Amino acid sequence: MTSRARNLYLVPYLLWIVLFVIAPIVLIVYYSLFDVEGQFTFSNYVKFFTPVYMKMTLNSFWYAFLITLWSLLIAYPTAYLITKTKHKQLWLLLVILPSWINLLLKAYAFIGLFGTYGFANGFLELIGIGTQQILFTDFSFIFVSVYIFIPFMVLPIFNALEELPPSLIYASRDLGASAWTTFRRVVFPLTLNGVKAGCQAVFIPALSLFMITRLIAGNRVITLGTAIEQHFLVTQDWGMGATIAVFLVLVMALIMIVTGGRKARGAK
Repeated sequence: MTSRARNLYLVPYLLWIVLFVIAPIVLIVYYSLFDVEGQFTFSNYVKFFTPVYMKMTLNSFWYAFLITLWSLLIAYPTAYLITKTKHKQLWLLLVILPSWINLLLKAYAFIGLFGTYGFANGFLELIGIGTQQILFTDFSFIFVSVYIFIPFMVLPIFNALEELPPSLIYASRDLGASAWTTFRRVVFPLTLNGVKAGCQAVFIPALSLFMITRLIAGNRVITLGTAIEQHFLVTQDWGMGATIAVFLVLVMALIMIVTGGRKARGAK
């Protein structure tokens, strides 16, 4: 294949990148340079570093960290158990299946489950604990978020475990290592790239959650995603909303560079 033919095949890819990656980012940066009255200004960036937005940023990172941590703690043993089952593809499909359902439908389903007269409170009443405020709490927000992101954590870890040569595990056990030592010294280090990919796939979108914060947390949890939604749809301050979006894009790019750089160094 000639170089000219290869270049022609690159045209659709380059058009996609320009139209759906570069152009939106340029547009966001452009809007961030204007205030609510349409005047050119850098005040949005100055305002972003005030205590209000810094607290919102810390909240976003904290909740994203908790969501990623719990997703990892649940997904890793789940992926490991799936690799040991007979019908692993079927079980993997069952894990992925909820991700095919519309996010809004899942959110409303949990509103029904966690509501005052929902299944969760009905069960608590049955065992004698009584009705509790489950909805509009940090617990409900993190629980639902973890449920939504679990498939994105399970898939890369499952693939990493599938690629792990069983002979390495057998060799470790033959040399007298316990199951825990084998996991700690052999299995986990060799599947670390899958863990990194899963954490990246969960942490980055968790930073900008907004629908779940409104429906499940009842705006009790305020994140950068919530602030962007408010500025674009309520206050009509597109400049400030775009400024927050610029910061999120930079953070996401930094996370991808750092994790990708480590992976590349590890491959050497």
